[in-house]
Amino acid sequence: MAKPAAHKWEFKPRFRRHAFGWKSQPAITRIKQAVAEIKKVAKKDAVLAAEGAIEFLERVSPSLEHVDSSSGSIGSAVNGAIAELAPLIGEAPADAKTRDAWLERLWTAYQDDGIPYIELLGDFWGALCASKEVAARWGDRLLDVVRLSWSPDPKVRGYFKGTPNCLSALLAAERYDALLALIELAPYKSWHYRQYGTKALAAQGKKSEAIRFAEEGRGLNDNPIAIARACEEVLLSSGLTDEAYRRYGLLANQAGTYLATFRAVTKKYPTKSASEVLADLVKSTPGEEGKWFAAAKDAELFDDALALARRTPCDPRTLTRAARDYAESNGSFAVGAGLLALHWLIQGYGYEVTSADVWDAYRCTMAAGERQGRAPEVKAKVREMVAAETASDRFMSKVLARELGL
Repeated sequence: MAKPAAHKWEFKPRFRRHAFGWKSQPAITRIKQAVAEIKKVAKKDAVLAAEGAIEFLERVSPSLEHVDSSSGSIGSAVNGAIAELAPLIGEAPADAKTRDAWLERLWTAYQDDGIPYIELLGDFWGALCASKEVAARWGDRLLDVVRLSWSPDPKVRGYFKGTPNCLSALLAAERYDALLALIELAPYKSWHYRQYGTKALAAQGKKSEAIRFAEEGRGLNDNPIAIARACEEVLLSSGLTDEAYRRYGLLANQAGTYLATFRAVTKKYPTKSASEVLADLVKSTPGEEGKWFAAAKDAELFDDALALARRTPCDPRTLTRAARDYAESNGSFAVGAGLLALHWLIQGYGYEVTSADVWDAYRCTMAAGERQGRAPEVKAKVREMVAAETASDRFMSKVLARELGL
């Protein structure tokens, strides 16, 4: 019988050694394309997709050695790829021989990862093992080396790259006591390691101990958000929603923007009203009230949104967009947002403000005022605000002088 032709992966020739120059964006694009290609194959053939994922993980680090990683964007892209592909490998229905071969290939790639780019793979090792038996074998294989690396003897101890792999494997093997005993040998507290102890205690139903273990594991450089998320998960799994929200909900759900944070919290805690969540978030960031304007607007808490934008600076462009977008549906809010946009521009806020930004704010404000039949009143307010400008260059006055008759 003829051997079936090997699958031709489009990403493979793109990820040859030193394939990319110093610019990160082309590499990020290719990483996303590779992940999409593998996931598409997974819909029809999970084992083939897992093979492709392993090929990608073997190739990605050598291909990126010349890429500028200073911004962190390329590292984030690789971590995102690992987070998507590792479960795909772990869930693929491979036989024992194939699984063992996959793990050996990944272990070699992981050890050869010099920069490193695929170090996150260690945290998925238990899932990659796909069974308690295989995870137990890997735990035994790495256990003595981790103990040696954490020896109290400074002449013996040292860094071992496979430590997360060992901890992850022991957790997957449900060898909780061995895992906790091993973590106690660590020469310093690190959440990267202690997170496995938290998960082990939670898996045994020791929820209070799990939270205490997590809280006690705060090292100098540990991310408090990651710890909060772990504790929140423990409480939510116990049905203690109110306590989870009160103790960890706001911190655990921090996202890239204030609006994204608000949405994350309200999504996770649907029993909490939007106004309550907003009030708690505002209280948690004193001096930054104006930055929650978009969140309040998103929740249609329009009065609150304007009140927040009055208290501390808010991005004038955000306020201008609100004035434009709500001119028809909520004219009073639109006028208020537009006037605040002009107010903060006059106060000197905004990033690289141009005359176009000033005109946008003015036109949107006046358009909203006209729709409400308040154009003379609104224009008079704008004229008064601009006339009182105190900036030495009087930028706003110069831009709007003719329009306002100044």
